[in-house]
Amino acid sequence: MTTRVLIVDDQAMVREGFGALLGAQPDLLVVGDAADGAQGVAAAREHRPDVVLMDIRMPVLDGLAATRQLLDVAPGLHRPRVIMLTTFDVDEYIFEALRAGASGFLLKDATGAELVHAVRVVAAGDSLLAPSVTRRLIADYAARPATPRRVSLSLSALTARETEVLELIARGRSNTEIAADLMVAEQTVKTHVGRIFTKLDLRDRAQAVILAYESGLVAPGA
Repeated sequence: MTTRVLIVDDQAMVREGFGALLGAQPDLLVVGDAADGAQGVAAAREHRPDVVLMDIRMPVLDGLAATRQLLDVAPGLHRPRVIMLTTFDVDEYIFEALRAGASGFLLKDATGAELVHAVRVVAAGDSLLAPSVTRRLIADYAARPATPRRVSLSLSALTARETEVLELIARGRSNTEIAADLMVAEQTVKTHVGRIFTKLDLRDRAQAVILAYESGLVAPGA
């Protein structure tokens, strides 16, 4: 199966370089590119890509606003998966981008192999964050004033095992690692993950991590 990719970045060299790299992969097809967020939204609606590589800082319409437009659509309409690209691992848009529904964050200094891997992972329905971005997320939560541990009412819909799986997701465990931790089959974990996403109306693991920390289910450093 071929994954359709759209590249949105205001730097021509980035668009051309990423396009050449991804286009050389037998399972990836670059369907277009755009130089700003507004053009990116229009191109995505025209070409219906599976994955959009979206720069954060662009003229006319920034990557965050463009991502909101692409993902805030009615059920049943085409919704691509978005990987945010940035030169900075301390970009102030990290949290807002994930809340908007982005499936991952990748730094522009990532290797070619890391970029290709990220596209494939996100296209398969998972999420991906650059390690430095994950560290930033945890550090930011750790720096916030201490508050009583309080689990969101929305988590009450989960069973005890589903809550346990969500906590492990938030700690960065893969399905294979969760299966080993809980001594169950990996397919069982996949079933739990799917039910968690359905019950909490989550798109992917990135949103699950954010919810787990914001609800108090997982505390930084715990």
